[in-house]
Amino acid sequence: MSSSEPPSPSLAEALGRAYPELATFGGAGLPVYLVGGAVRDLLRRHPRSDIDLVVIGDPAELARGLGAVTIAEHDRFGTAKLHLEGHQIDIARARTETYPHPGALPVVEPAPAIEADLARRDFTINAMAIPLAEEPRLIDPHAGREDLERRLLRVLHDRSFIDDPTRAIRAARYAARLGFAVEEKTLALLRAADLSTVTDDRREAELLRLAGEDSAPEAYELLSGWGLLELREGGVELARRVGELLELPLWQLRAERNRVVHAAATARPGKELELAATDPARPSEAVALMTAYGAVEMVLARAHGAHWLDQYLQKWSQVDLEITGNDLLAAGVKQGKAVGRGLAEAKRRKLDGEIDGRAEELAVALEAARGG
Repeated sequence: MSSSEPPSPSLAEALGRAYPELATFGGAGLPVYLVGGAVRDLLRRHPRSDIDLVVIGDPAELARGLGAVTIAEHDRFGTAKLHLEGHQIDIARARTETYPHPGALPVVEPAPAIEADLARRDFTINAMAIPLAEEPRLIDPHAGREDLERRLLRVLHDRSFIDDPTRAIRAARYAARLGFAVEEKTLALLRAADLSTVTDDRREAELLRLAGEDSAPEAYELLSGWGLLELREGGVELARRVGELLELPLWQLRAERNRVVHAAATARPGKELELAATDPARPSEAVALMTAYGAVEMVLARAHGAHWLDQYLQKWSQVDLEITGNDLLAAGVKQGKAVGRGLAEAKRRKLDGEIDGRAEELAVALEAARGG
C-alpha cells in the first residue's frame, strides 16, 4: 500500500478553492501539512471552515514566521491557535502519543515525520495529510481515501478505544454526521469500549460536542445501540424535537443548544415534566411560575408540548411597567417591602389586562403599597 500519491493538479486546484488563505502558504521554511477533517472534507467536496495544520517543528515559530497573531499556546501538546488573513487556524507540532493506562491523557513526544503523527489518530478518514510547503499531494498511509469512498468508518488500531474511550463518542459523531457505516471489526471494538475509564469532565465535554451537531439524535442512538450510553425513554425523539424547536426564530438562542439536546437525550426526566403539565390560567400566573425554572427546563417543557410558552416568550415576558420604585417614593411610600409589593401588584394586573397606562399603574401600586 502506497503512503502517498503523485502530485495532482486537481488536488492543488481543490485546495486553492476550498482554503484560499493557504494558497501561498510557504510554511515559513518548515514542513507543514493540512491534516485531519480539513483533508477529509476537501476530498468529500464539502470543505469545512476549521483548518488544522501540523508542523515538523515549533508551532510558535511557524506562527511568528507567518506574521500571524497568536491567540493561545499549549505547551503540553505543542499546539497554537492563530489568526491568519482573518481566519482562525489550529497548528500542532507533529507528535507521537503513548498512554500510561486506559483513559489517561497521553504522554506526548515530538514526531520526526508526518506519517508518525497520522498513526496516532482516531480513524483512517482523519489520518490523511496534504503538504503545504511543497507540491500538494495526498499522504494516506492508512487507506483513508478508500474508506472515504466506501463510506466506511474504520479505527486505526485495536487499542484505540482502550487508550482513549472518548474516541467511541467521536465514532458516533462522525458516523451520524457523514452517514457512514462502521467497519465490522471497529464495531466489535466499540461495543467493548469502557467510557468509565475517562474522567466525567472529558466524557461530558465530548458528549456536549456531539450534542451541538444537527445529527446528534442519530449519534445518541448509535451510542445507545453500542451499549455505551443510557438514554432516557424517548430521548432520541425528544432530542430531535428540541433541535427543531431551536431552529424557530422565537426559540433560537433561548438556551445553549448542545446542553438542551444532551439533557433531552440523556437526563432523567425532571422539573420540565412538571412545567409541561402546567397550564396557567392567567399571564401573571405564567410569569410568576417561570421564576422557578431555567432555560434548559423551559425548552424541554416546550418540546414536551407546553405551547403556552410561546405566548410567554412573545408577550408576557416582555411586559414592563411604566412606573418605577422612585415614583412610589416620590408619592410618600417609605423605602422597603411596600415598594416591591406595590410594583408587583401593578405588574400582575397589567399582565392580566386589568389596567393600562402610567396613571392606572401608579394608582394600583400606591393602593397595594399603602394597604399592606
